Amino acid sequence: MKWQQLILAFIATIYLIFAGNALAQTDININNTNLIRFGGSVSVPANQTVENASAFGGSVTVLPNARVLDTAIAFGGDIILKSGARVDGDAYSFGGKIIQEPGAIIGGEKATFSDRHGMMYGSYGRQSFFAQYFFSAMFRICAAVVAAILGLLILQSSPQFLPDLAEKLRQQPGLTALWGIGGIFAILFGTVFLAVTLIGIPLIPLLSLSAVVTSLVGSLGVALFVGQRIDRNDKQSATRQFLIGLAILTVLALIPFLGGLVVFLINLFGLGVMLLWKFGKAQPQMAA
Repeated sequence: MKWQQLILAFIATIYLIFAGNALAQTDININNTNLIRFGGSVSVPANQTVENASAFGGSVTVLPNARVLDTAIAFGGDIILKSGARVDGDAYSFGGKIIQEPGAIIGGEKATFSDRHGMMYGSYGRQSFFAQYFFSAMFRICAAVVAAILGLLILQSSPQFLPDLAEKLRQQPGLTALWGIGGIFAILFGTVFLAVTLIGIPLIPLLSLSAVVTSLVGSLGVALFVGQRIDRNDKQSATRQFLIGLAILTVLALIPFLGGLVVFLINLFGLGVMLLWKFGKAQPQMAA
């Protein structure tokens, strides 16, 4: 039964990866007025008019004499207005810049959040592979240190919480993966809904923060699960098993090219085990 769950989890994960890649290459045009793209940049064609233009993981480019009636939003990219382009409403860039060529107009407010200072993004700051790997490795090592501190605090304040998550993952790995996939799609559709409704735009950072925190806490349970599989001595403390699992996952995450997939799977199962723990009906039965 466990092998069937693992196979199901593997198939579902591969499907999500390919579905995400396909989605990242496709513009979503809602009612021919709202142009949205996940995992890439979006462009409003020259001499055309749309209501909203949103890019999640890329830039929004409004080509010459094109027009956005309401809002242009870029998460992880720039807002670029070519000559003669116009945004009647507001323009927001989360992690990028707002660039206006001569003759481009923004009728409402414009704001940037967490300016990236031109480092390692697009043509403004291309770095060598080694530089990108160095900064990525430093970030993941710092994240591992923060995760270790948080995990130790949780184990001290609530000793049974992380073992419960690890036991959930051990008993139902396939269901955990499905909950994680469902959670990811729910977050994506929730973000789209908030972006399209406009009044929900201020809630998008809160939704993203909630997803990150949930996935982070769940990933601590994943680390303990991995440590338990490596150190099977029941006499060993959960603290030691947690640190062993976290160290193994950190090393795997530092492997070039493979590390991104490892981090994705950790977050997937972390989000899934938290949702399963919160909303699943059956409570984990601790092994004797």
